[in-house]
Amino acid sequence: MTLAQRMSVLGTETAFEVLAKAKALEAQGRDIVHLHIGAPDFDTPANIVAAAERALRDGWHKYTPAKGIPDLREAVCEDIERFRSAQVHPDNVLIVPGGKPTMFYAITMFGEPGSEILYPNPGFPIYESMIRWSGATPVPIELREDRGFSFKADEVLAKINANTSLLIINTPANPTGGVIPRAEMDALVRGLEAHPHVAILCDEIYSRLLYDGEEHVSILQYPSVRDRAILLDGWSKTYAMTGWRLGYGVWPDAWIDHAERLQINAVSCANAVTQVAAVEALRGPQDAVDEMCAAFDERRKIIHAELNAIPGFTCVMPKGAFYAFPNTSGTGVASRDLEHRFLNDAGVACLSGTSFGAMGEGYMRFSYANSVDNIREGLRRVRECLQPA
Repeated sequence: MTLAQRMSVLGTETAFEVLAKAKALEAQGRDIVHLHIGAPDFDTPANIVAAAERALRDGWHKYTPAKGIPDLREAVCEDIERFRSAQVHPDNVLIVPGGKPTMFYAITMFGEPGSEILYPNPGFPIYESMIRWSGATPVPIELREDRGFSFKADEVLAKINANTSLLIINTPANPTGGVIPRAEMDALVRGLEAHPHVAILCDEIYSRLLYDGEEHVSILQYPSVRDRAILLDGWSKTYAMTGWRLGYGVWPDAWIDHAERLQINAVSCANAVTQVAAVEALRGPQDAVDEMCAAFDERRKIIHAELNAIPGFTCVMPKGAFYAFPNTSGTGVASRDLEHRFLNDAGVACLSGTSFGAMGEGYMRFSYANSVDNIREGLRRVRECLQPA
């Protein structure tokens, strides 16, 4: 049998491949420090777990509406008004199983042979993978270290042409921890007003994980592009709910019905119990979120200092999310080779910058969604691996 040709261009998320290799080494008795996966090491807050337990007892065992339960969509709108100072209608919210379905639906909707989609590079690898799968041409937006891994709006706008169908933005960013400043977002939106044929997908999954007083600037704050802007967010990172698989998209009036049909064709609806728990996450106490963010901030400062103490490494201070993206070109070793060496020789799981696009060569991604002790131990091993006794 012959698979469809498009399957040959479908990429992957290397974090899960490295996780599998690390688990295989652990099964052999190796001690592995996990600094690769983008999953908080905290438990889901107890009030959210209790809400899920009640939902199971109360009979939330059936399908829900494809868009999601009304109470959750209303809670999402409340949360957006509280933290983004923007108003949306529940009818424009689509609850999905995780963050990826929103990008999958958007890229499917706007990607086809002959179209071009702009995306951040280095960036979340599923962007480029799905763009290629759709048949569209991926056009990278280079995120440079000397700009704090942001971009210049005029350089992005210069890449737009008649074939550009979608622009993908991610702030705060994976894998770099970069944050797009308001001045650049303002300039980008002003420029996009001259390109009404371009849809916008803004991945804001890390919007609550910001440090040093950084401001989160949401695409929903710009009325001039609201009719073609898609917001991606969810519960995985903010509430330590990666395994619960729940996210949402906010879609313009013209596209929400199309997104809902894609949802029906793909997964029918999101998990009912998880949706009930997510209402509690948004409407319940936010103390745990603040505590997790404070812990990430402490770890951020430690990993930044530890990485800069490694010969051949330099690292800018990440401004958001929970990733550090050090420049490793001073080691003289290719990023993928470092990834293999650190895992197999030092017992440290981390990711090559090229896992996030070709422009990630010369960099590595380290997640600080792990304990201070593990961060220090992992980077001690990295340092000794590069400087054997």
